[in-house]
Amino acid sequence: MTSLAHIKPSAYVSRAPSTRLAATSPSGVISSRPLGSRTSFLSQKSQFMGLKSAQSSPLSFSSRRNSLVCASWRGDGPSSVKDRVVAALPYLLPLFDGLRYGKFLFIQFPAFAAVLSPFEPLINIYFSVPFASLAAFFAVYLGIINSPNFGRYVRFNAMQAVLLDIILILPGLLESVFKFRPMGGPGLQLYISGYNTIFIFIFACVAYGVGSCLAGTNARLPIVADAADAQIR
Repeated sequence: MTSLAHIKPSAYVSRAPSTRLAATSPSGVISSRPLGSRTSFLSQKSQFMGLKSAQSSPLSFSSRRNSLVCASWRGDGPSSVKDRVVAALPYLLPLFDGLRYGKFLFIQFPAFAAVLSPFEPLINIYFSVPFASLAAFFAVYLGIINSPNFGRYVRFNAMQAVLLDIILILPGLLESVFKFRPMGGPGLQLYISGYNTIFIFIFACVAYGVGSCLAGTNARLPIVADAADAQIR
């Protein structure tokens, strides 16, 4: 009789995957198991462990959900076309109020004024109707910012536009207090440069804000974004 210790396992490995693999244990007892079933067992075990770890780790799911909620709370979430248009309209308020600072720039670069020509009818109404700027300001603040009918995306952009409009009060206030209206020389050049800088800053912020709203992305304007975050909850 052939001894079991002289049986070569390689003779069994070359057979079909369902053939049992025989091996001699240190105690001399033969242990046999299907070769193919061992591979399937390991794959099933790995799949089971992966599923179990995914089910037993609610932290990853919770963190993803919290990040989405946080993104939506901060105004980063998606919005409808109506919300995008309504969020872009309040930026016309600082644009119209900032036109007075672009008077020198329009003389130097007439083509720059042509960009605003589509808004000429609204501009004429805005400056011809008494207290139109004040009425528009409170319409945006009370009708959009404090309205529960609009989401945070719309109210955040409206708040940025209002704060941008409030900033425009400061240069005019300083000008009226110090009566700084030079008639020529370096003072006049500084005066013109200051006006041009203010208007370019306002125009760039408005263009960025309107473009971001129409594209459905979140615009965070310099100076006013953090203050708008603090005001809108």
